[in-house]
Amino acid sequence: MKILGLIPARGGSKGVPHKNQRLLAGRPLIAYTISAALASSSIHTLAVSTDSESIAELSLEAGATIPFLRPAKLATDTSPTIDTVLHALTFYEQEGQFFDAVCLLQPTCPLRSTEDIQEAINAFEKCDADSLISVREVPHTYNPHWVFKQKEGEPFLEIATGEKQIISRRQDLPKAYCRDGSIYITRTSVLKKTGSLYGEKIAHYKSTNPHQVNIDTLEDWEGAELIIKGLKL
Repeated sequence: MKILGLIPARGGSKGVPHKNQRLLAGRPLIAYTISAALASSSIHTLAVSTDSESIAELSLEAGATIPFLRPAKLATDTSPTIDTVLHALTFYEQEGQFFDAVCLLQPTCPLRSTEDIQEAINAFEKCDADSLISVREVPHTYNPHWVFKQKEGEPFLEIATGEKQIISRRQDLPKAYCRDGSIYITRTSVLKKTGSLYGEKIAHYKSTNPHQVNIDTLEDWEGAELIIKGLKL
């Protein structure tokens, strides 16, 4: 399977200003994802999609390919990620390069390992799913069957799943997962047909990395820096 590794890294950011090029424990944030992806033998081509010349320069220094600068209209706070992915596919197809799937790797997950990427791709190649996402298991305390929401216009609560009876025993709760944001793999045909990163059949990869982080805030950044310094990465 021919896979395009795509790292989306726009220049702007509200939560952590200029985070993709900001130094995290002495290295640009984006460099962590680039180095992990470059070491994966299952990624055929690795590209960074950015609107920023400075991020492009840092990415080139880290070994990634910068096939284009992303149009400004695809690099706003509200720009859908799928549009960035489709833009990259269109560019490559116009150059005569075609891919079976895209592995989207967000720079905000710097502790994602090459092993994580490799195992996720291996799992995807062995199934007939439309997509695969990396996940974390939700602790039973926050299982959706034990989560309540307020009824609209009323002061009363109802089970978030819509069920009428709550599952009383922890042992009877079905496993639940949440996206960790580090890996998204989607077949090209699904991306084009549905305009979605997911499709209908979603497989999952449960990372065993205990240090996974997804940086959205300065607090996340500080936590990641402490982990990296502790691990001496």
